[in-house]
Amino acid sequence: MKADVFNMKGEKVKTVELPAEIFEAPINVDLMHQAYVQQMANARLGTHDTKVRGEVAGGGQKPWKQKGTGRARQGSRRAAQWVGGGRIHTPHPRKYTQHMPVKMRRAALRSALSAKARDSGLIVVDELVLDEPKTSLMAQALTALVGNATALVVAAEKDAAYEAVSRSTRNLPDAKLLLAHYLNIRDILRYDKLVMPLKALDVLKSYLVQEAA
Repeated sequence: MKADVFNMKGEKVKTVELPAEIFEAPINVDLMHQAYVQQMANARLGTHDTKVRGEVAGGGQKPWKQKGTGRARQGSRRAAQWVGGGRIHTPHPRKYTQHMPVKMRRAALRSALSAKARDSGLIVVDELVLDEPKTSLMAQALTALVGNATALVVAAEKDAAYEAVSRSTRNLPDAKLLLAHYLNIRDILRYDKLVMPLKALDVLKSYLVQEAA
């Protein structure tokens, strides 16, 4: 698969051959869904908690005697039917972590990248550089490259140009900067366009092509 390469002004400068192992892989929707659910589940903290009757305050004395009052028997004001009492069948801290083999996660990434390339959602740039860290400069560049679409900008590494691009992107509500090694299924599916410099393609080749072989 061939793709046009643009500069930061949105001008076509050349054409590059994309690795077929990454951008022409079989699109497995079920695998992508599994990877997405796994990532979202692993992001949950699981710190929700409610108090059972043994944890709420009060209730050391029986509200009234067992018999002779005409009322239902009660053993403690901490029971669930009392206002301020404990709760039954409510959430408690737990882990939501799901396991997914590395080969499956990377296969899901290849599937998502192939879907992006198929749907014209991949924008390749020659290099990711800005003259100075300025939000307006990055906004102009993204407008020239993707128009009004949301964009996930992928950087190859934290080099000299990374800091300027990072500071220029962080205030844009419809864009996000991510290192190529941290590329994940959630962000790929969340944004309309994937803006990727040639160096980032080399990073993806280093671990996705080898895994597909």
